Amino acid sequence: MARTVYYTATSLDGFIADADGSLDWLRAVPHAEDDDSWEEFIAGVGVLVMGATTYADAIADNELETRPEQWQEWYGDRPTWVFTHRRLPAVAGADIRFAEGDVPAAHREIVAAAGDRDVWLVGGGDLVGQYLDAGLLEEVVLSVVPAILTGGTPVLTRRLTSERLTVREVRQLGQRVRMSFTVNG
Repeated sequence: MARTVYYTATSLDGFIADADGSLDWLRAVPHAEDDDSWEEFIAGVGVLVMGATTYADAIADNELETRPEQWQEWYGDRPTWVFTHRRLPAVAGADIRFAEGDVPAAHREIVAAAGDRDVWLVGGGDLVGQYLDAGLLEEVVLSVVPAILTGGTPVLTRRLTSERLTVREVRQLGQRVRMSFTVNG
């Protein structure tokens, strides 16, 4: 059965992008040579879900309009739902589905498309917050890197305390620490 997982990288002070929207701070931290956590994670993903800003930034940062083959290299043929109220370009050759409105209504179709694999909430924090509000967020996986940004885009735009989070795993991967939490109720 598909789980709905928010998997992202964060600074020590809880930001997924700096005040300018940049991820350069994250790219500066190398992955450990024996870090197979990405391959392990993406193998279990059936569907990607993201907000408009995350999607637009991915297109711009990676020049996906002129190099759409990169999308396939990273995500394969997995369908991707993009929640948006604006018109955005589709990545050529990718299964991009634009949605607006009610997260729970769209989620039923998303879970069906994922089959027995997971739904990956790529971001942003407000979309993940809507999933949390609807009781649909089941797991949070954070890759914490040694950087302090003092501002930017927060991991989540909702309050989520230890009353609803149970630590599942903590693992050091070179200069990164991956922490997994189950979201309860």
